[in-house]
Amino acid sequence: MKLQKLWSAKNWAHVFRRLPRLMTSSQIPLGEKMLFLVPALLYWILPDAIPFMPLDDIAVSMILMNWFVNRAERKYPVL
Repeated sequence: MKLQKLWSAKNWAHVFRRLPRLMTSSQIPLGEKMLFLVPALLYWILPDAIPFMPLDDIAVSMILMNWFVNRAERKYPVL
C-alpha cells in the first residue's frame, strides 16, 4: 500500500464505513474476523508485554483495521 493512500482521509472514511459491515457480515467466517480482533485485543490488554513496539493503541488498531478491511474486500469482493 502506498503511504499516500494510508494518510488519505478518503481511505480512512472508507475503512471506518466498511469495518462494522464486514465484522457483522455472516458471509465472512468467524476465523477471518478473529484475525482482526485477537491481535487488537491482545495489544490493548498486554501493551507492556510487547516492548519492541512503542506504538499507541489507537495506531495499532487503525493499522489492523486498514489491513482487515483491505484483506476482506479482496477475499470477499461481493460484500
